[in-house]
Amino acid sequence: MTSSDTMTPEQAAHIADILQGAVDPHVHSGPSIAPRAVDHLELARMLSEAGFAAVVTKDHDYAGVMCAAMIGHHYPELKTRVFSGIALNNVVGGLNAYAVEHTAAMDGKIVWLPTLSAENHLRWQAGSGWSHPASTQKIRPASAVPLFDAGGRMLPELLDVLDVCAATGLALASGHIHVSETKKVFAEAKRRGVERLIFTHPEDIVGATMEDTVEIADMGAQVEHSLAFFLEGSKFRTRTTEELQHFIDRVGTGRTILCSDLGQVGTLTPLEGFRQAVATCLALGYSDAQIRAMVSTNAAQVIGLDG
Repeated sequence: MTSSDTMTPEQAAHIADILQGAVDPHVHSGPSIAPRAVDHLELARMLSEAGFAAVVTKDHDYAGVMCAAMIGHHYPELKTRVFSGIALNNVVGGLNAYAVEHTAAMDGKIVWLPTLSAENHLRWQAGSGWSHPASTQKIRPASAVPLFDAGGRMLPELLDVLDVCAATGLALASGHIHVSETKKVFAEAKRRGVERLIFTHPEDIVGATMEDTVEIADMGAQVEHSLAFFLEGSKFRTRTTEELQHFIDRVGTGRTILCSDLGQVGTLTPLEGFRQAVATCLALGYSDAQIRAMVSTNAAQVIGLDG
């Protein structure tokens, strides 16, 4: 894999050109209770210099829409538009339709179903050795935010959230719920009029097979791959370049989003992650147009930036 310090000037210029208009719909900038390498404004400046069209900040504990609004108001010269969304974890009250409506009213773009509070995440965490990077803070551990009752029926609170997504045009992302839950929730979401669906990192945590991923893409969802899990130099790497290619080829470049899922301390920056990803995709033989779809167009469409 080609890193930025080993690229020729021609390679770097080619990659920079492909990244004009790029969109990162899943990045962990700060401030956050977890340590972050860049804050939202620093990220916006970094990506603006690189020509990104937009970024969607994600925090597991709060909706970043107010920060995004302030950056847009005070720094109109930035090329990169800053957006955010909300993850339905404990701190925002779990399946809280009021918080989702508020996020939509403040031009939020994505609702993530539970991540660190997902029942599936807590099961995965127990056997993974992973712990929340803010676990030394004086906060209680996450508790499960279930989506279904004891009889397997979707909770009314979840249905309320789906209805808000349908009414406002918010994209619904699967977060860290199990793939089996994602299929059920996405099917119900479509029945209720939700048009924008994102399958969050099938390569890790959520228990998805390649066949699961294809099935969910066939439901109309965009499949979002976290570059943090694939790139050399990322401390979160669990997958190979060959596996990334297999995912892309099975679903197709028209249904694939590459997001950084970076911003944490001690690893690649989101911009470096995108540069490496484009270099990797070029080496794998994808065309400029196919790569632009995966780093720009598909994300722009699913979050409603395409008009």
